[in-house]
Amino acid sequence: MSEYVRKTRDKEYIEKNVYEEALDRIRYLYDAFDKVVVSFSGGKDSTVVLQCALEVAKERNKLPLEVVFFDEEAIHPPTIEYVERVSNNPDVNLSWYCLEFKHRNACSNEEPYWYTWEKEKKDLWVREMPEQGITSHPKFKKGMSFQEFAPFLYDRSEGKVCMMTGIRTQESLRRHQLICKKKNDAFVNSKAEKRQNQYRAFPIYDWRSKDVWLAVTKFGWDYNTTYDVFNQTKLFNKFLTQRVCPPYGEEPLRGLWVYSQCFPEMWHKMLARVKGVATAWRYGNTELYSSGNKKPDSIEWSDYANVILDSYDKVSKNKVKISINKYIMHHKNKTSQPIPSDDPHPISGVSWKWLCKIATRGDMKGRQGNNLNNESTRQREKLNITLEQAISAYS
Repeated sequence: MSEYVRKTRDKEYIEKNVYEEALDRIRYLYDAFDKVVVSFSGGKDSTVVLQCALEVAKERNKLPLEVVFFDEEAIHPPTIEYVERVSNNPDVNLSWYCLEFKHRNACSNEEPYWYTWEKEKKDLWVREMPEQGITSHPKFKKGMSFQEFAPFLYDRSEGKVCMMTGIRTQESLRRHQLICKKKNDAFVNSKAEKRQNQYRAFPIYDWRSKDVWLAVTKFGWDYNTTYDVFNQTKLFNKFLTQRVCPPYGEEPLRGLWVYSQCFPEMWHKMLARVKGVATAWRYGNTELYSSGNKKPDSIEWSDYANVILDSYDKVSKNKVKISINKYIMHHKNKTSQPIPSDDPHPISGVSWKWLCKIATRGDMKGRQGNNLNNESTRQREKLNITLEQAISAYS
């Protein structure tokens, strides 16, 4: 039986509010780094980082503020309008990149990835490329992800570079672990980029969603009106109204139907952009995509996982198998018992039914593991036992 060790810091409450603390963190970054940049997505969280950074940059006489925006092509029209307004701000120097980034297409196992602004598919682009779009970089190669390219964005001759993002711990357990695993300066993370002398910082990591909207309202900041469009159409799903991201990924595909209602002209082009969109639009919120539990009665869940894996091409199949094997090892590290068929294990949270769900979605980024704690907790509640009792009985 493995030991359960707490690897993240406990919360500490201080007298400052989150706005004042964010400003102090950004002041620290200006003191510690040669170049400070805002990674801007057009979403509500990067809006807060942008506005706080503008205030500090003005204090330090560091205007215009360096801002970078990675255009992911299939973006809501109000988002582009908002980014254009930011770009026209004389206090901002915005670099607008339109590169052939590799993105997940969870709508189709046959075509599991797509490439933004792919030159060979110019006739299928969802929108026209902006005039200010930067289409090349000495260190960029087609098919890179943003995470792979970002460390090479700035040359080492520019000194120590810090890129601020709007990641918040409230959004997911994965993000909480990313930021809070360090004991000191948790809002600055350099592990992946240190060799390139580039760092990432998360100055609003402890903000809540209501803090974000309170600041936007209180200070009268400009923001992305995509959120208003969703609200006006009474689409109050928490996921859809709080996330502005590429539409074809494993989680976002559940909101494809929103595009058809809110942005019909864009939707017409989105249907032709990648394979499987029409099917995902129709069935993205059904068992076909989210649960993976439409198996024949004649086979077990463990066998059905292999059936699902065989639906992928060779390269994608290997990636999904790696993800599945990771969760199997997670189970083995928690308990010596076999993986249950239907119900989650009360310690590991794993079941073959859940693994089939992972196989169906693809889980190329390994994000679904964040749900395992919830799976095991629900099963213990169903059995009416505590974690300690589960460890004693099922380890």
